[in-house]
Amino acid sequence: MSFGLTIEKLLVIGIIALFLIGPDRLPAYSAQFGRLVRQLRDMASGAKDRMRDELGPDFDDMDWKKLDPRQYDPRRIIREALQESPTTGSAAETVAAPVVMESAYQKRKRLKQGTPAPFDPDAS
Repeated sequence: MSFGLTIEKLLVIGIIALFLIGPDRLPAYSAQFGRLVRQLRDMASGAKDRMRDELGPDFDDMDWKKLDPRQYDPRRIIREALQESPTTGSAAETVAAPVVMESAYQKRKRLKQGTPAPFDPDAS
């Protein structure tokens, strides 16, 4: 992972750190930062080793790029879904009947007219 950092950017960050932290404390902070990076790298490799142990031989065969969340563009997914044509059935079968939704007012009105309230014996 590069994060888009170049040598020039790292040099500018180092100069700014030198002015903000000071030349006396900079070596201690840079050593502490180095230890932090090393610990993070060890944690990442430990997690990878643990996954390899738990998944077994399937770990090497797994396509990790398919699990990358950056590849899921909602606009592309919707566009592809809309462009798909049905493979089976006639055109009359694929057209769905319009769903008639009953409003809450209509439900209350129907219940007031003597229709018993819905009851589910398994809901208790």
